[in-house]
Amino acid sequence: MVMVLSASSVTSYQNSGSPYALAARQAGFLVAALVLGAIAWQLPLRVLRWFVYPLLLLALVLLALTFTPLGYEVRGNQNWLNFGGPFLIQPSEIAKLAIVLWTADLYARKQRLLSDPKHVLIPMLPVTGFVAMLVVLQRDLGTALVLFAIILGMLFVAGLPGRAFLVALLGTAAIALFFVQSSDERIKRITSFTDPFADAQGSGYQAAHGLMGLATGQWLGVGLGGSRQKWGALPGAHTDFVFAVVGEELGLVGALSVLILFGLLAYVGFRIARRARDPFARYAAAGITVWLMVQTIINIGMVLGMLPVIGIPLPLISYGGSALVPTVIALALLASFARTEPGAAAALRVHRRRRGPRTGQQPGGVQKPSTPAPRPVGRTVREEG
Repeated sequence: MVMVLSASSVTSYQNSGSPYALAARQAGFLVAALVLGAIAWQLPLRVLRWFVYPLLLLALVLLALTFTPLGYEVRGNQNWLNFGGPFLIQPSEIAKLAIVLWTADLYARKQRLLSDPKHVLIPMLPVTGFVAMLVVLQRDLGTALVLFAIILGMLFVAGLPGRAFLVALLGTAAIALFFVQSSDERIKRITSFTDPFADAQGSGYQAAHGLMGLATGQWLGVGLGGSRQKWGALPGAHTDFVFAVVGEELGLVGALSVLILFGLLAYVGFRIARRARDPFARYAAAGITVWLMVQTIINIGMVLGMLPVIGIPLPLISYGGSALVPTVIALALLASFARTEPGAAAALRVHRRRRGPRTGQQPGGVQKPSTPAPRPVGRTVREEG
């Protein structure tokens, strides 16, 4: 929230006359996300799995609606819905969570059959591939790549044999290359990342200004609120390129701190996936972690000039409710899955026993009759002797 407030203040003032408008809206998204996350955290796994198919159906319906007059185009991508209210909805963000949970439920049901590659691929690949292709048709390359990464990650976790996994990987790469070649503008953006300063006023403009912001920050940054790039020079300063503002205002130390926190999240997520006893929790934890880490790597990679600029928000930090709400729900589910880990489950049992009825009281709160402590035999013998 602090970085959203800092990075969005100029844009917010230009659009609404208040530097706090976008930050206040993000705070509202955060409150809604925390409420939904708290509900998801409390749900038993069997109840959570009831919502998997409705969530996938909702994602499909919303994705399909983007091709109707309700669809709204942003920067050439037809990936938003405008229902006439103050907010836009990006259905592909919901689709990420839906794909992870639906695939986890599917593999948990077919656990004993996953030694056969056919059961790993069908119906998982046709369904998730259809969802990803809807996103491709929206011309949203970044989100499509994240969805493909989630699909490949789930196939890997399910134990797809190496040759079949390689075929799936090559197929994904072929689809991505075909999609890139379909637009001259996209080709320029993809190829300019190797040297954004060669066309700093054209296709490399955003990447070049992101690097300039990072360079300005040096070790300790220019201080919160002191970014120069957010004054209109850097497009997407509060969304896709918020990490550049982090590096400029907090310096290398602040940027590395963000990387360390995401690294810890990856470690915890994969640890939960490895140690969870419930198969649904295991697959879902792995899928959520792959989703968040791939998205983080792509976002930070494009800000650092190591990957093409393809429009991916940084989880938990970039502005936007469509991305924030599913992400917080996913993290709440990770915390819920952690309770099924053997060590965590044992600790919870000990904690519940310690919080149980106090000595001397019945469970209903009725005082238990006290009995005198037995007199030590040795002491009695000495006193009588």
